[in-house]
Amino acid sequence: MTDSRKPAGALTMAGAGVADQAAAAAPGGGNAVRQDAAWRMILRAFTENRLALTGLIMVVAVALFCFAGPLLWPTDQVHTNPLQVNKPPSAQHPLGTTSLGYDVLGRLMVGGQSSLLVGIAVAVMATGFGVFYGVIAGYFGGPVDSVLMRIVDIVLAVPVVYLFIDLASVFKPTLLLLIVVLSLLSWLGPARLVRGETLSLRVREYVQAVKIMGGRSGRIIFRHLVPNTMGTITVNATFQVADAILTLAVLSYLGFSLPPPAATWGGMLQDGVNFLYDGYWWEVYPAGLMIVITVVAFNFIGDGLRDSLDVRLQRR
Repeated sequence: MTDSRKPAGALTMAGAGVADQAAAAAPGGGNAVRQDAAWRMILRAFTENRLALTGLIMVVAVALFCFAGPLLWPTDQVHTNPLQVNKPPSAQHPLGTTSLGYDVLGRLMVGGQSSLLVGIAVAVMATGFGVFYGVIAGYFGGPVDSVLMRIVDIVLAVPVVYLFIDLASVFKPTLLLLIVVLSLLSWLGPARLVRGETLSLRVREYVQAVKIMGGRSGRIIFRHLVPNTMGTITVNATFQVADAILTLAVLSYLGFSLPPPAATWGGMLQDGVNFLYDGYWWEVYPAGLMIVITVVAFNFIGDGLRDSLDVRLQRR
């Protein structure tokens, strides 16, 4: 009779063979692939947006034109020159002269400095205060939210044009006053936007977990809520710059502008529109074109940031 028992060594070798076959049949593990950092994904998505890149190039070009241009094309924008009034474009004055004898090209550069400074300053101040106001209203909710939002509704009901006309009749417009007044009227949009984002974020699991662990309201707001609204805040800030520049142009056209010899693009429009029907087109069109280019450029950047910060729109 044949012995069915096998030696222990044979069993061990058979088991090892089965293990080797199983290991060979199992899918091979690969090296872990490290994903790009969030900012690299955002940058890649932004650079793939041609309109956003175009807007960025336009903003850089406008900034160089306004701040570096006067170094290459120095002109006198303080003293008037009666001998050079309403001169058409020429080699000496490539964009002609104004009704006071100022060189239009040089005045575009100086006026652009004021317009860009006001736009950026208003965007920073209005967005900063609006974010703080909106996140407080959205996080605490209830009576706090109701009172804060009613204040926003009251300020929105104030007729802006009449307000600026009254201010122009009482105060002498200065660069600081323009920034403050525009900021006081521009924070309402960011506040309502951030408040809506906060209402959605405060019920998320990670926020509730921080509350259960004893996290204070300040930590929740500044460590969890505000950072998670940075995409919305950044996009809105770019639009705030464009809106502030456009609003400043409108106010300057209405007369609430920096007093001479200071210049803004809107003030140039106001001064030149009276001579448009006389054929002096160079006193209106260059300033209007600069306003359009700058506002469109910031809008392109805002659209590009919105698309790059939204994970649903990023290319995978």
